[in-house]
Order: sequence, then C-alpha cells, then structure tokens
Amino acid sequence: MLEEAYHGASVIEADRGEDAVEHVRREPWDLVLMDLSLPGMSGMDALERIGRIRPGQKVLVVSMHEADELAVRALKAGAAGYINKAHAAEELLGAIAHIVRGRRYVSPEVAELLADRIQSNHNQPAHEALSSREFRVMCLLAQGRSIVDIAGELSISPKTVSTYRARVLEKLRLETNADLTRYCLAHRLVA
Repeated sequence: MLEEAYHGASVIEADRGEDAVEHVRREPWDLVLMDLSLPGMSGMDALERIGRIRPGQKVLVVSMHEADELAVRALKAGAAGYINKAHAAEELLGAIAHIVRGRRYVSPEVAELLADRIQSNHNQPAHEALSSREFRVMCLLAQGRSIVDIAGELSISPKTVSTYRARVLEKLRLETNADLTRYCLAHRLVA
C-alpha cells in the first residue's frame, strides 16, 4: 500500500522492536509505523527508545488495540498518531499525510477518549499515576508472566521487577497479582 501511494519511497520492515530501533539509530526516516505488540522489546519500549535516539522522529502507531489506555500512553510516549488496525485501510494514508505535514493524527475514537479525559481529569484511574516502566511491568504481571521472564524481556534484574511490582501494588492499593490481574481486566489494560 505504501509503495503504491509513495512511488520511490524506501520502505523497510522490522519484525521486532529491537530491529525497528536499530533502523532508526542508523538513519532518519520520514515516518515509522509501529505496532505495540511485538516479539522481544514491546512497541511501547521501542517507541520510547526511538524518541531518545532521535527526538522528533515521527511515529504512527498502528495497533490491534482499541482506542484505550494504550493509545493515550503511546501519545504520551511521543507517538505522532494512533490508529487501530481494523480501520487502517481507510485511515492509514490520510494519517500518514497528516503526520508528514508536521501534525498529529488521532482517530475519532482516540479524540473522543482524549476529550473525555480532559473533561473528567479529576476522576483519573489510579494507573495514570504509574510511570511507563511501572505500567509495562503491571501489564506483564497481569498477563501471568513471571518476574524472571519480565526481567529478561525488559533487560533489568528480577529484583528491579520486584521493586516495580511493589510500587504498582502500593499505588493501586492492591495486595496480590490476582488483584492486579482483576484491575487490569476491569480497566481493559490487557486482553
């Protein structure tokens, strides 16, 4: 689709977050299309690393996740836009054109979500107080991942994962991983 719409454009595909980061490290791109669900380094971690390596790099997140907490987190992490894969065929080229012109793009669903957030800012859910890393650890724990697995995926020590877990439980006023899983399911943070 991209090669048809942008004749002569260089289009490279990366299967893993680490590969996408490496492509951006090597050279600047007009735009990076990024999924959030990637093997190895998550798309969210890759997005944050890309922002540190090349500030101002335009990234459009194209995700299977509905316009929810992840969309807001992606935008906060520096994404220039967010669209759902279910609507990508209709929205993708328009979103790309919008972003390449230096603007941000959000789907109508994400725009509504952001407007609701602004209107009800005083009633934000407790997980809004979590850092990006705490949020990531919370989601992985809620998916049933072990501390050792999480440590390996995030390239941090198991002790650091345990520290993040303790902070998350404290901030959310929860006691167990089961409580954490119920919380994440209730707030549609994990599938």
